[in-house]
Amino acid sequence: MPEAPIRLLIADDHPIVRDGIRGMFAGDPHFEVLGEAGDGAEAVELARTLNPDVILMDLRMPTMDGVTAIKELARLGSTARVLVLTTYDTDKDVLPAIEAGATGYLLKDTRREDLVRAVHTAARGEAVLSPSVATRLLGQVRAPADPLSARELEILRLIAEGNTNREAAARLFISEATVKTHVLHIYAKLGVNDRAAAVAVAFRRGLLNPEKD
Repeated sequence: MPEAPIRLLIADDHPIVRDGIRGMFAGDPHFEVLGEAGDGAEAVELARTLNPDVILMDLRMPTMDGVTAIKELARLGSTARVLVLTTYDTDKDVLPAIEAGATGYLLKDTRREDLVRAVHTAARGEAVLSPSVATRLLGQVRAPADPLSARELEILRLIAEGNTNREAAARLFISEATVKTHVLHIYAKLGVNDRAAAVAVAFRRGLLNPEKD
């Protein structure tokens, strides 16, 4: 008996990108594109009705982003493997997607042959990562459990409590400029761009918890 084709669902908010991805698999008997979604909510709904084997999922989409969609699919008990296909490979994109349950993570500059191979790998339930993403995850594993200095942790705790830079400076008896410098160092070490993300990542890594406060 011939092997059944891998059933695909494409989720991306750009029609031209969806057309390009569909074209990569068109005419290949090993694949069947079941449908396309323009956002995460539509992807979840189509996954429920079409039951794809693999979902090629963008991350930054309107209505419902990719990470939220991955979590919702898991909550619903979907058996589809999610292969993230995006242009972003920062820590704040990669880690939440993997933690949400994505089977793989590729960038949109991936060559067709590599994408095809990755879909086969994901369909088998095996993890597949682009080289840059694999390097980032490895760096996270190798990173110290507590990469922040004592002063940076003090400032991070004050930020978590809702203090502004000026208020943190007053409480620590240092200048506001010094606080700003420490905050930038915190962002860089945690791989984030704003205060809310810094606090969220810090809690996830166990840097902020009742035992340490």
